[in-house]
Amino acid sequence: MIKSTFFVLRIAIAWMLAIFLVAALWSNLPLIGWIEWPIVIAGMLTMALVVAGAFSHLGRVRLIAGHIDKAAIANRQRRQVEIPLEAGEAFDLLDAAIRELPRVMQVESARDSLQVRAKVARPDVDIERLGGRWNPLSWFGIPRNRIFATVTPGHDSGSVTLICEPESPAWSDWFLVDDGTNFENAEAITRAISRRVAERRRNEKAEAAQTVTEKELTVAKLSLLHAQVEPHFLYNTLASAQLLTRSDPPRADQMLGYLIQYLRHSLPRTDDELSSLGAELERALAYLEILKIRMGPRLTVQVDVPETLRATALPPMMLQTLVENAIKHGLEPRTGGGTVWIRARRSDGVVAVTVADDGDGFNTKTSGTGIGLKNVRERLRLVFGGEAALAVVANFPAGVAATITVPAGAERETHHV
Repeated sequence: MIKSTFFVLRIAIAWMLAIFLVAALWSNLPLIGWIEWPIVIAGMLTMALVVAGAFSHLGRVRLIAGHIDKAAIANRQRRQVEIPLEAGEAFDLLDAAIRELPRVMQVESARDSLQVRAKVARPDVDIERLGGRWNPLSWFGIPRNRIFATVTPGHDSGSVTLICEPESPAWSDWFLVDDGTNFENAEAITRAISRRVAERRRNEKAEAAQTVTEKELTVAKLSLLHAQVEPHFLYNTLASAQLLTRSDPPRADQMLGYLIQYLRHSLPRTDDELSSLGAELERALAYLEILKIRMGPRLTVQVDVPETLRATALPPMMLQTLVENAIKHGLEPRTGGGTVWIRARRSDGVVAVTVADDGDGFNTKTSGTGIGLKNVRERLRLVFGGEAALAVVANFPAGVAATITVPAGAERETHHV
């Protein structure tokens, strides 16, 4: 109440002094200066309209803000808003919030200097208020507001300084009111910024939740893959071992040893931790050694994986998938068999693991459905993001070469079993 009374008195006194000045000038006019009643009536009407306009301003501010204080009733509003985004993103968000204001015009934004300037027309209440064009509060000044906003870069954030003020000079605040329009603009921009930040956070949480769901689904599929040994491979291996026990017991014992090693590496893990290139290589070699016993001289295996790279982190069963593809779709269909190469190299901060064969190549009859390679790509994306990739190209002079590229810094301890 005290702040409201002081505000009305301040404007009334300013206008009263102006009226006294006009009255003094009137009294010094020749011929008509002695007539006092016109200036007295004009002064009384002016004061009545000024006080009514001041109370109208207070009423509208109370309606918008819900309270009356010195900051709310001021014609010029200043806000400091912290946006938890990088300065460039904070600027884009601020610029969009200002451009959405009703009656906004002449928006000028400079992204390099992180500044936005704009002008905003006042609502019709400024023209249609008490007294209309006879109201002295509308006799001078410009019925527009202006906005100046700048973003100060911080550590992973942007600090916005927002100023909303009348386009009239500062001295006019002693005589004019803005009907709370600048307070309304400042609050609208602040709300728009908060809404956009909250919407961005919701989208990020939704994307994170979707990624987690995808990862959980992939881990579930992987666990099922670990628990599942291909029936044909298992049956054929056991059948071959049974035959060898009669004709070549040492080779049968060797095959069963490789099968045990393969099955040990294929058991489901108790968590979704990454495996290592060394551990995955042991599984793949056990698989290939079994096939070498079954296929005989039709299968040749060449391995070139430096010991220093065997600790490189690799999703489980990924190398196995590429090796199985090379056998099933490349070498098994061929009467003469062929060679499988497993090679690893480090270069430019990444480790490239290649599985190649000299089989049938991209033959539509033996190329499969592509689901295995699709799963490999999806798992690489979920585990390493954009830092890993799978490339499948034709091998020269025949066959296919599949290369997995993972970050060189991703390593884990290799456990030999």
